[in-house]
Amino acid sequence: MIFRSIDQVWRFFKIIAGFTLLLLGAVMIFTPTPGWPIILLGLTILAAEFVWARRLMERMKHEGSRLKDTVLKFGKADSE
Repeated sequence: MIFRSIDQVWRFFKIIAGFTLLLLGAVMIFTPTPGWPIILLGLTILAAEFVWARRLMERMKHEGSRLKDTVLKFGKADSE
């Protein structure tokens, strides 16, 4: 029984930490600090507990890869 309550406390702290990092990252986007890595860290923590966070993180990875490929494609065309 004690193990279940320790797991619940650990899960609670992970959820609080994840949402705190998301909020900090959102604020940091509007300041001269790197907010995106903090948002990704918060999503990584929340993805362990929530399906929506996992899906959002996967979509962000996919869109980031797509953007990288597009930039590299245009960079190659400019250098030729």
